[in-house]
Amino acid sequence: MKQQAKLQEKVQTLFQAIAESERQEEMEHVGEDLPELGNAAQITSEQLVEAVEKLEKKLTEKPKDKPLKKAVRAIRQDLLPRLQKYEKQRKILGDRNSFSKTDPDATFMRMKEDHMRNGQLKPGYNVQIGTEEQFIIGYSLHQRPTDTRCLIPHLEKAKTALGKLPGTLIADAGYGGEENYAYLEEKKIEALVKYSTYHKEKSKKWQNDISKLDNWTYNHEEDTWTCAAGRKLYFRYEGKETTESGYEIRKRHYRSSTCEDCPLKSACTKAQGNREISVSLKYIAYKQQVREKLRSEEGYKLSVKRMIEPESVFGQMKNNRGFRRFLLRGLPKVSLEVGWLSLAHNLLKKAAIDGKRKIVAQG
Repeated sequence: MKQQAKLQEKVQTLFQAIAESERQEEMEHVGEDLPELGNAAQITSEQLVEAVEKLEKKLTEKPKDKPLKKAVRAIRQDLLPRLQKYEKQRKILGDRNSFSKTDPDATFMRMKEDHMRNGQLKPGYNVQIGTEEQFIIGYSLHQRPTDTRCLIPHLEKAKTALGKLPGTLIADAGYGGEENYAYLEEKKIEALVKYSTYHKEKSKKWQNDISKLDNWTYNHEEDTWTCAAGRKLYFRYEGKETTESGYEIRKRHYRSSTCEDCPLKSACTKAQGNREISVSLKYIAYKQQVREKLRSEEGYKLSVKRMIEPESVFGQMKNNRGFRRFLLRGLPKVSLEVGWLSLAHNLLKKAAIDGKRKIVAQG
């Protein structure tokens, strides 16, 4: 939060000024803790309260000290209340980047229904559902806009409710991250989950783009990549990235021995020096597995089926039943609301199926 950072700067500057004033008056015993506090990376409201109490104690000894009076008044009336407010907001925020004042549990997201067509943000929740034959068998609510980090919590909730995980999972490209693939592999779930570039890879533009790693050749024995110009990129070092949930992604970094005088360099990279890449070989392997499954006859049938599963259920709720806004506020209440809506959908679906069977039987 920018405002909180600016407030921290003001507090530190104020304490440094007080400490400097104390040193000039040779009153080191009063301001002895302030320089350390002023240089702290983050000052908490508790530390600020403790510091201002020391200043107020000093003020009783020097009631005519106008700079000290001004400092105490600034802390009590402005800095401390603001810092306490920012800390409260930060606690509500958690690992999110926004929240709504009318519903602190809601996060600002870009909605599909963008009537103004300007990418406006609205407070909302990310609703995830799992379906089987258009019946909702599991649902979960999330406070993050992207689907990638919602898959594992959603499946864990489904496991708690149903007692087991599905044998096969079909999902769109929004869920195709390395961490999700690793989780599905560990749980022995057949993953038919597209990754972000799955459809782009089929285009001629992508296949003719020499800057794409997919159009290069990897040599497992040498651990080298060969670019479109036939030049090799050699391994330099391996880095680690840790996700919010603690999953570790290992990325290997490679660099070309030389890109000098390469006729394809302008189409390959805009960098001034030699071409460098960082890749997760594990993620590449996962994508290859998924690619083969999706392009098989059975995989294609299942991926097509997904289009008439959760998408049609959301269509029923939003378009046919007109449910486009939550009526309640707060994550627990909204979760109940989604549960009631899911129950109503399943009952109506069952009634429709039974009605069709009755008509067929009578006919």
